[in-house]
Amino acid sequence: MKLAQLEKLVVDALEDIKGRDIEVINTTKLTALFDAIVVACGDSNRQVRSLARNVQDKAREAGVEVLSCEGEETGEWVLVDLGDIVVHVMQPAVRSYYRLEELWGGKGPARVRQASSGSVEAATGEG
Repeated sequence: MKLAQLEKLVVDALEDIKGRDIEVINTTKLTALFDAIVVACGDSNRQVRSLARNVQDKAREAGVEVLSCEGEETGEWVLVDLGDIVVHVMQPAVRSYYRLEELWGGKGPARVRQASSGSVEAATGEG
């Protein structure tokens, strides 16, 4: 399956279960380990687990091997490794804390950027 098709499959699977703030980041120039990451939010532990499970189910239906899945126990941050794409499904607080988009060259959703800048200002007394 081509990368664009796999990205569409992942995004569609996340949108099916009302995943929010979905961002696809191309990482081909940054690492040889995978070609893209997809970051999305779910509102609760249950929704985060459901989003990750739906991505896995849709990938398997399309003949894509799911290499691993981590974090389903707690449901705060679930990582689904599809080889060419690594999917991170997180609760908003976890996403704003770790800010993966900044590490990989993405922008992140405005809500997450605002929350994280507000927490930095509060911690430093600036703002």
